[in-house]
Amino acid sequence: MSKPLIFKPINLARWIIWSSFVILLVLAPLIFSSGGSLSLLSQMGTVMIFGLSFNMLLGQGGMLSFGHAVYSGLGAFFAIHAMNMVAAGSLHFPITLIPLIGGIAGMCFGVLFGYVTTKKSGTTFSMITLGMVELVFACSLMFPSFFGGEGGISTNRVIGQPFLGITYGPQIQVYYLIAFWLLISTIGMYAFTQTPLGRIVNAVRDNPERVEFIGYDTQWVRYMTLILSAFFAGIAGGLSAINFEIVTAENVSAVRSGAVLLFTFIGGVGFFFGPMIGAIFGVFLTVMLSDLTKAWQLYLGVFFILIVMYAPGGVASILMMNLRVAKFGLFKRVWPSMWKLVLAAAVTAAAVILAIEMLYQRTLEATQSAVIEMFGISIDTASGVWWAMTMLVIALGILACTRLKGGFSQHWGEVNTEIEEQMRRAQA
Repeated sequence: MSKPLIFKPINLARWIIWSSFVILLVLAPLIFSSGGSLSLLSQMGTVMIFGLSFNMLLGQGGMLSFGHAVYSGLGAFFAIHAMNMVAAGSLHFPITLIPLIGGIAGMCFGVLFGYVTTKKSGTTFSMITLGMVELVFACSLMFPSFFGGEGGISTNRVIGQPFLGITYGPQIQVYYLIAFWLLISTIGMYAFTQTPLGRIVNAVRDNPERVEFIGYDTQWVRYMTLILSAFFAGIAGGLSAINFEIVTAENVSAVRSGAVLLFTFIGGVGFFFGPMIGAIFGVFLTVMLSDLTKAWQLYLGVFFILIVMYAPGGVASILMMNLRVAKFGLFKRVWPSMWKLVLAAAVTAAAVILAIEMLYQRTLEATQSAVIEMFGISIDTASGVWWAMTMLVIALGILACTRLKGGFSQHWGEVNTEIEEQMRRAQA
C-alpha cells in the first residue's frame, strides 16, 4: 500500500528572505562601486562567515570560545601557501577553490584541538581555548618558515591564465568570489541548524544533564559542532588571504578572537543573522571610524557596553522586537514616545562625541591647532564657551532621556503584553 501524499505549503517568507539576500549580494557593488566601498564590502563578507561560524559555538552550542581565530588564521596560512605553490607551478589548483583549502585546514585543526577543548564546558572550555590561541600565537613566532615571522606571508592572487576573463585582479571580482562563498557558507550553516546534530547541540546548550540522561555524549556533540565551525572559519580565513594577499601572526591572535566575539555580541548571538549584522557594524566601526577619528576604539567600546546593558540580544533583537510590534499593527502606539527618546539620545550622543573630540584635541594634539572641524562647523577647543555649551547640551540631553524613558517603557510594556495575550488567544 502506497503512502498517502502529504501537501506541504511553500514557506513563502523563507523564499523571500533568501532571494532578497541573493539580490542584495549581487546589487551591493553596483550601488557602492568605489574602490574603498568594494574593499569594505569584501571585508564584511569574510567577517560575516567568520562570525556565523563562531556563532555555531556560542549561539547554537553555548560554547564561549576565546580562540576561534586559530582555525581561521591557520586556514588563511594554508590557503596563502597553496596560492604561492600555484604561482610557483608546483600545485595546480583554481584560485576560486582556494578557500576550500582553508576550510579543510581549519577542520583538521578542529579535529586536533577540538578533542582537547571540548572535554570540558563552560568557563573551563573558555580558558582552554584562550590558552590554545596563545599557544598557536607563540608558535607563529617560533616557526618563521611557515608563519613568516613578524612580516607574515604575502602572495599575489593574480595567478595563471584568466578564466572567462576572471583574474581576481579587480576588487569587484574578489568581492563576487567572497559573495559566492558567503552564500554557500550561509546556506550550509543554516542547514546545520535544521539537522539532528544542530538540534541536539541546542539541547546541550540548554540542559546538558538531560541530554546525557537520554543517551547522548555531550562531549562528542560539542566536538562535532566545533569541527564544522572550524571548517567554515577556515573558509573565512582563505577568503581573507585572497582579499588582503598577506597573512600575519595577528590572524591567529587573541585580538582577532576577541574581535569576532565583540562583533557577534553586537549583532546578537540569539539570532542566526545576528553575526551578519554585527559584521557590518564591526567592520564599519573599525575601518571607517578609524579614518575619521583616533578615538575609534573608545567609541567601539562604549557602543559594545551600551548594547550589552540595554539590548543584551544585540542589534538583531531590537530589529525583531520592532518588527513584531509592527506586525501586530501596534507600532503607532509606541512611535510618539519612541521618536522623542531617540531624538534626545541622538542629541546627547552628538554632544558626548563633541566633548570627546575636543578633549582629545586639547590633550593629545595640543601642539597642533586648537580648532577642529565637526558637524560642518569650526570649533575652537580652547574656548570656554564651546565647553560650556557642550556640557549644557549633555546635561539637558541626559535629563530629557531620563524623563522620556519612563513613558516609552510604559507604552512598550503595554504593547508587548497585548501582543502576548493575542498570541495566547490564537494558540488556544
